Amino acid sequence: MIQELTYPVVEIFGSMQGEGYNTGQRMVFVRLGGCNLACPWCDTDYSTYAMLDRSEIVSRVAAFDLKSVLLTGGEPFIQQELGALLSDLKEAGYWIGVETNGLRAPTPAWLRNIDYLSVSPKALYADLYDDAGMVTSADEVRITVDGDVRAFCEDMRQRIDAERYYLSPCEREGVFNIAESVSLLGELNSSRLQSKWQLSLQTHKLAGFR
Repeated sequence: MIQELTYPVVEIFGSMQGEGYNTGQRMVFVRLGGCNLACPWCDTDYSTYAMLDRSEIVSRVAAFDLKSVLLTGGEPFIQQELGALLSDLKEAGYWIGVETNGLRAPTPAWLRNIDYLSVSPKALYADLYDDAGMVTSADEVRITVDGDVRAFCEDMRQRIDAERYYLSPCEREGVFNIAESVSLLGELNSSRLQSKWQLSLQTHKLAGFR
């Protein structure tokens, strides 16, 4: 008997995307457990999860009657069998987005089933980003302004080819460093006439939805 593949799932819920290019799009969020980083300002308890098989995940997603699903974490790309879940969701007719920290690039087979890839590199772990293994192409790059990240932003701009680049204010204990983020935005865009960096606020926190 072949054992069914299972995945660590923190939660599955329906809401609107609150940040980045797809802000406002209604979708089902599948938050997977486990991460290969430990950012001090992370707002997800990715170490607490239940192991669910593929059919159970797809069934729970289908209960929301939405046609878009976002796999987030934690870090989705550390799941070795992620491809099977992506295939199941795609066969069920879903638009699939994935949010990743970008340390581990997805396989070509995984990418064929991903409609939108959002990469959020972490400046705190800049030394871990290796061109041989990291994500080098995405739909959007979103960097959290956690300290002096200007050099890191410029480096990621060169190393990750994306349609859109965003700065996200960092939230600590309910306070966002918006002024610092806007100032950095101006610095990064000072010599750009096009393809400028944009600001991405966590509107789900500001508006009080998940």
